[in-house]
Amino acid sequence: MRRIVLKVGSHVLSEEGEIALDRLRALVDLIAELQAAGREVILVSSGAVAAGYTQLPLDRSGVAQKQALAAIGQPYLLKLYQTKFAHYGILSAQLLLSADDFDSRKRTAHARNAVEKLLEHRVVPIVNENDVVATEELVFGDNDRLSAHVAHYFAADILVILSDIDGLYDRDPHRHSGAVLRKVVTRLDSEELQEEATPHNRFATGGIVTKLLAADFLMKRGGRMFLASGFDLSDVRAFLLEGEHRGGTLFVNEA
Repeated sequence: MRRIVLKVGSHVLSEEGEIALDRLRALVDLIAELQAAGREVILVSSGAVAAGYTQLPLDRSGVAQKQALAAIGQPYLLKLYQTKFAHYGILSAQLLLSADDFDSRKRTAHARNAVEKLLEHRVVPIVNENDVVATEELVFGDNDRLSAHVAHYFAADILVILSDIDGLYDRDPHRHSGAVLRKVVTRLDSEELQEEATPHNRFATGGIVTKLLAADFLMKRGGRMFLASGFDLSDVRAFLLEGEHRGGTLFVNEA
């Protein structure tokens, strides 16, 4: 795996209305390790609205308020990343994309060319949805599906989603103590893709369903996705750096 897209969710990056700096630092540490091992990393980071809320606690129920929080939070979140990456001498850059950017071959090509140039110089591209200007018709609505598009169109070998969910289980582990982790998934049923999104955090927009939609998008195009905990990075570190599948779920179409 030479090129990796890492997606981190709002629930991982925020806690009780504040940015979880310890988890952000651990994520940066992991990316630095991956770079040192010769990997290219594209980071898709949620958390702009949550970051904005730490600076100005607006009611986020309305679109305008959410867009205002994103506008405040984007540069603040980028500054946090830049500060942490600087400890390793790593530069980072921001790319704001929306769904219509992937509907245009020209715009997709321009974005891909920029990413290629950044990776060539060991700069970490940090991608987020352009919440400030995106409209309802042209919005992904969650960074899970955005990250799947980034992985596919920017030629990544794998998408890794770091979440409050540490993998896909045969039953809801919050309701069933005997739920069993599905370590490898080669097929997703239509029923699994049609469940209601159930985010576990007031700043999150997805849930397990959006992650399954992301996996399905990639699997249908010959791609792979790995879902693991963003609170404890030991499983993803073992998978990416040691080649060991200890925990987490790998989605791959073996057909």
